Amino acid sequence: MVTPESRHEWRDHAWTSARSESAWRHGAVSIYEIHAGSWRRNPDGSVLGYRQLAEQLVPYVSQLGFTHVELLPLSEYPLDESWGYQTTGYFAPTSRYGSGDDLRWFVDHCHQHGIGVILDWTPAHFPKDEHGLAYFDGGPLYEHADPRRADHPDWGTSVFDYGRNEVKNFLLASAVYWFEEFHVDGLRVDAVASMLYWNYSRRDGEWLPNRYGGAENLEAIDFCRELNSVMHANFPGCMVIAEESTDWPLVSRPVYLGGLGFTMKWNMGWMHDILDYMKLDPVYRSHHHHELTFSQMYAFSENFVLPFSHDEVVHCKGTPLSRMPGDRWQQFANLRLLYTYMFTHPGKKLLFMGNELAQYSEWDFRQSLPWELLNDPLHAGINRLVSDLNRLYRDHAALHRYDFEQRGFEWIDCHDAGNSVLAFMRRAEEGFVIVVLNFTPVVRSGYRVGAPEPGVYQEIFNSDAAVYGGSNQGNLGRVVAEPFSWMNRRACLTLTLPPLAGIVLGHVPT
Repeated sequence: MVTPESRHEWRDHAWTSARSESAWRHGAVSIYEIHAGSWRRNPDGSVLGYRQLAEQLVPYVSQLGFTHVELLPLSEYPLDESWGYQTTGYFAPTSRYGSGDDLRWFVDHCHQHGIGVILDWTPAHFPKDEHGLAYFDGGPLYEHADPRRADHPDWGTSVFDYGRNEVKNFLLASAVYWFEEFHVDGLRVDAVASMLYWNYSRRDGEWLPNRYGGAENLEAIDFCRELNSVMHANFPGCMVIAEESTDWPLVSRPVYLGGLGFTMKWNMGWMHDILDYMKLDPVYRSHHHHELTFSQMYAFSENFVLPFSHDEVVHCKGTPLSRMPGDRWQQFANLRLLYTYMFTHPGKKLLFMGNELAQYSEWDFRQSLPWELLNDPLHAGINRLVSDLNRLYRDHAALHRYDFEQRGFEWIDCHDAGNSVLAFMRRAEEGFVIVVLNFTPVVRSGYRVGAPEPGVYQEIFNSDAAVYGGSNQGNLGRVVAEPFSWMNRRACLTLTLPPLAGIVLGHVPT
């Protein structure tokens, strides 16, 4: 089957030109992850087309302050229940939502309104459907001949044979296709860990070692390096993001330094640690303080994205809100605190749709998000909080310029386990901000924190503000740092810390 030639006339030249010169490492990157078929639906339950989706999604994403949207896979796939992760059409956008030109219009519309577009892409495995790539010519062509290398046990799919030049070229051409034909700004490569290890999710006897006797898939390593070299050479400013869940080194370091060459990597360790910590009753949190601070041991070893993705709202895991302890008010306060920590912690940001609504129920791909939740003040408060955090993150260079570098972060106090309080600074050339987080439901009056400079500090953000559904505890908008040494700093701030909340303070120059 041959698809018709595109008739779309691109109007995003200003965007693509600026992208090729962009310094994404030092810019704010905040990603809104969506499933195109269930973000919002028509009143009759039918899915929105690409054009309808763009018209409704872009103003919403702009209002919330996100810089990019990331779509779960749009390359054609047979099984709705796979959400697109069992791809058969590596050169075909799914027709569920319209034509190829409709998708071009979607991307163009996003770009004209200042929103980047990232697509999930799945070169790790493919389904065994007869109409797909499996046994394409009657024998193993894209996959390995030996089932110990051909089969993926977790998903019942086949694994690509990256050692074959024809297979490698097929996948590289697919990646190039999405950039050339649809002007996307990035790919998020799914399940990279399953590509890198022969023994991924396999027991002894179910896998074959490489030629050196190890478990590393040497051909997949070479493929990742070639993929990233090709992408960065041909599409300057593009992003290729790895979902890689192991401690494989140098995932997001350049190929010429021995890395895999990805732009960024999801920080799965931080995500799991903070969610495990936040679900604890605050009375026990002092005994798990290390789960808050451990991420700084490796935070700058990779270019990390902090993800609260679709994987965390399915398969009986609950949702960020439903995991929070306490009564209803405390659950929402905990969620506000969690998002505040996310947006002030080093790393780019990713939030799956519905998390900004504070859903109680898990995501269901068969229906629209529960937009009626915004009629409830507490849910609407979370939505506004996410919008304000995005703007805080974007407007203050200290919170994003050195997301990947140690010089952008400095502990003030990481040892106050007894009170479950963290205090740290984020820095850039323009100045610094101080972040103080209280992980207990206790108002802490007269709490002292060291500051680098005496003078006036403005409370530029408080997650306990009444507009978010909080108790409105805080520092009345500003506080003066006294000129005496505290915590080895030149000055001392005496603060009121709101319950289950975070505050951000900015120094006011004299």
